[in-house]
Amino acid sequence: MSRITPFASPLLLGFDAMEKTLERISKASDGYPPYNIERIAAGHDAPERLRITLAVAGFSEEELDVSTEENQLLIRGRQVDQGERDYLYRGIAARQFQRTFVLADGMQVLGASLKNGLLSVDLIRPEPARMIKKINISVSQ
Repeated sequence: MSRITPFASPLLLGFDAMEKTLERISKASDGYPPYNIERIAAGHDAPERLRITLAVAGFSEEELDVSTEENQLLIRGRQVDQGERDYLYRGIAARQFQRTFVLADGMQVLGASLKNGLLSVDLIRPEPARMIKKINISVSQ
């Protein structure tokens, strides 16, 4: 059985990489850690920004890693289990996570900050430049 994809139209050329990205995103979501994505309006001298905020209570700065790889923002957390503690009850486990966000072409990470168990990553959304290119038509005789 063949499936029809949203990019199967012959008028959409070169979108196969986007289709694969959408498939990968739909398969990789476990819900931890919870996050928000908000739009921060443009100021008088600052462009519009996006802010991704993740709830990472219990993680220190050294246990978090924020990086970009190609067009992806990768946020990883690695807690190390401290073996010298004697728990009477343990409801909070040392946990690892990796959260991936696919960035549009030209998106830039401005920075990241950790405050009160919330990791915030600010992104700038550049205004795309309109390009019009005249294509010459050759006539053969």
